[in-house]
Amino acid sequence: MRDWAILAAGVTLFALLPLLGGNYALRLGTIFAMYAVLALSWNIIGGLAGYPSFATAAFFGLGAYASAILAGKSVPMLLAWAAAGIVAATFAVVIGLAILHLKGHYFAIASLVLAEVLRELTNSFADLTGGGMGLNLPVLRWTVGQEAQFFFFAMLVLVALTMIAVLLLRRSTLGFALRCIQQNEDAAVMLGIGARGCKAVAFMLSAVFVGIAGAIYASWVHYIEPGDVFDVLYSVKPLVMVLIGGIGTLFGPVIGAAVFLLLEEAVWRSFLTIHAAVLGGLIVLLVLFLPDGMLGSRKARLVWRG
Repeated sequence: MRDWAILAAGVTLFALLPLLGGNYALRLGTIFAMYAVLALSWNIIGGLAGYPSFATAAFFGLGAYASAILAGKSVPMLLAWAAAGIVAATFAVVIGLAILHLKGHYFAIASLVLAEVLRELTNSFADLTGGGMGLNLPVLRWTVGQEAQFFFFAMLVLVALTMIAVLLLRRSTLGFALRCIQQNEDAAVMLGIGARGCKAVAFMLSAVFVGIAGAIYASWVHYIEPGDVFDVLYSVKPLVMVLIGGIGTLFGPVIGAAVFLLLEEAVWRSFLTIHAAVLGGLIVLLVLFLPDGMLGSRKARLVWRG
């Protein structure tokens, strides 16, 4: 009950953001919610199952393009978002069954190339995807303020749904099976756990909400191109956020997303020309001095881990 109360209080407080700031605050809030979705989703396969996935960019870009293509065919926006999640989840299951027998850095490398493969396919099927020219999405006939609030609350609802799914997963038989797989997969199989199916479901869950986040992002910015939505940083950032907050912890990915966004924004404003190098250095220092994350101490694990 405590975890549900914390979730409800956090979502309620965050929903008050439009009353506290203008469009800039809403933009930051929308990005934070999107980052939290990516980090929470990665933590399912990386934190619970122990498989270091770099496929987040593939799921994000696939969801963005699925939604954009459907929007171009006059499919209602909300329906296109739902379809994007289904497309990302289906892709994850199919690919997961093919590569989840790999372990460690072999799996990491296999998952890393997925975004690059999808990027090349997107460039190749220009008649459908626009190729390197990208795709334009319909512009909503709202004011700037109305649009900012809409996408803020859309991302807020999505992060709440993602958190609910994580809470239910951690207390389920599947969550227990994933923790067993993380500790010792061979022993888990000997105990009768269907590791292949459990990992495929975890990989699917790590994709579905990311695909919807990509779809919302595409509608929010009104224009996407392969180099943007399939950017490898969408695979690296969630991992860093989880490391900052505490891998395998319940609320660590959300805290890590907030810290990462604050660092990113501060560095971008103060070191415009060398922001990538400065941000990278700060992240390295955080990971070195907080190897278990902000919620990764023994006491924190006892409090926050499910």
